[in-house]
Amino acid sequence: MGDIVINSAVRSNLQTLQSTASLMAQTQNRLATGLKVSSALDNPQSYFTAAGLNARAADLGALQDSMSLGVQTLKAADEGIKSIQKLINQARSVANQALQAKATATTLDKTAEAAAIAGSAGARTVTFQIGTASAVSVVFATATYATAASSAAAIESQLAGLVSAGGTLAGLTVTRTGDSLSFSVASGENLTIGGDAAASGAAGFGIATSGTQGQNGETLAEARATFARDYNNLRTQIDQLATDASFNGINLLNGNSLLVKFNESGTSNLNIEGVTFDAAGLGVTETTFADIDADIALLDAATKTLRTQASTFGANLSVVQNRQDFTKNMINVLEGGAGALTLADTNVEAANLLALQTRQSLAQTSLSLANQAEQAVLQLIR
Repeated sequence: MGDIVINSAVRSNLQTLQSTASLMAQTQNRLATGLKVSSALDNPQSYFTAAGLNARAADLGALQDSMSLGVQTLKAADEGIKSIQKLINQARSVANQALQAKATATTLDKTAEAAAIAGSAGARTVTFQIGTASAVSVVFATATYATAASSAAAIESQLAGLVSAGGTLAGLTVTRTGDSLSFSVASGENLTIGGDAAASGAAGFGIATSGTQGQNGETLAEARATFARDYNNLRTQIDQLATDASFNGINLLNGNSLLVKFNESGTSNLNIEGVTFDAAGLGVTETTFADIDADIALLDAATKTLRTQASTFGANLSVVQNRQDFTKNMINVLEGGAGALTLADTNVEAANLLALQTRQSLAQTSLSLANQAEQAVLQLIR
């Protein structure tokens, strides 16, 4: 090509066409890729700055996924707390039913021979006890008891000091029917009646230890045993539910903790400490309902613990969700910054392409005109 001589007008038009073709290729590439900087050759500073911004955005995107898992883990724990609270409420209902169980009448009978025994010779000491509280002893004289003067109300006054585990006995009823006295309580606690062994058989009062009292005591115990089984079954359900409240292998109600990272280096994070919220962890122990008030107190304490922990998890959830939103916005900022450095404005590039196409057309026309002079020489030769 070096031996071929091209006049200056043609050469100038060829250079213009080559330049225009190069710019058109660049513009078409920008329109096709959407990037004005697609490699380090285009603009090294913009390219590597944008690459760094996109890399950080990708790292934050991975952290955002981790935060999403943290949110779901906290929600799983919250659902577990709500369900455990329902079981606690059911257990409290069972305890209240046991507390309201009625102690049926326990009868102290006067034998037929008692009518003939008078004075202190027929005196009988009888003890009354509620549950495991202190017993109260009352001396009944057969002669006095045989008269109407010894009314049920007078006997009740002698038992005024009788107390239950929860305090002074309420609901004590003394009923006199002929030669029998019946004692009943509505507190749901065991009423135990004992007698003076030395006077047994000689005095005029007999205690139906194998009769009415024994049967009534067993009936109350059986009722409470049934309630206790229901209560303890609910306690087992609390254990199982706490074990099942896991998400993605992490159970915040079974002693696991969760570390949620908020930045790439991990220097910004939230350590969510787990708890052990099985029945033992909540302080809900197995029961025989020997002291129902104490069992209810344990349930109340468990409810308070659950509510406190629910508040703590709620605060943690708010923090993670806030950082999740912040991270999402930061990713948008980083990607926007990278885009400002590398993305092409398609409107501008489309206008550029149109202008280049016009320039190319004009250059081709100009080249044709420049060649006409040499074509004229060719006509002379012919």
